[in-house]
Amino acid sequence: MIRVLVAKPGLDGHDRGAKVIARALRDAGMEVVYTGLHQTPEQIVDAALQEDVDVLALSILSGAHPTLVPRIMDLVRENNMDDMLVLLGGIIPDDDVDNMMAAGIARVFGPGTDTQDIVDYIRERVPDDD
Repeated sequence: MIRVLVAKPGLDGHDRGAKVIARALRDAGMEVVYTGLHQTPEQIVDAALQEDVDVLALSILSGAHPTLVPRIMDLVRENNMDDMLVLLGGIIPDDDVDNMMAAGIARVFGPGTDTQDIVDYIRERVPDDD
């Protein structure tokens, strides 16, 4: 079973989108862990490590992605978790997408993305060992 950690880094207090994604992934047969609001990069990467997830799905609406995402990706590399697929969703300006990809994000999903597209993207890239 594909294991996914859905995380809300920073002080962003809006988690409806993260909950919708978590539910869609769960309904698609994935095991989903949701960290809740206001997580630090260290808490997120520690949770991903402890839960041994295949996918880390970050949701950021606050505009703090230029600071938070590189820190999270540095921690991912420091913990030798390079094989984990890292996705980013939320309000990410088009001008920032290339920087997020350069930091190590596999794909950025914006508002209005069909949840099935996210499910399909994950299934195409993560082997389901069950």
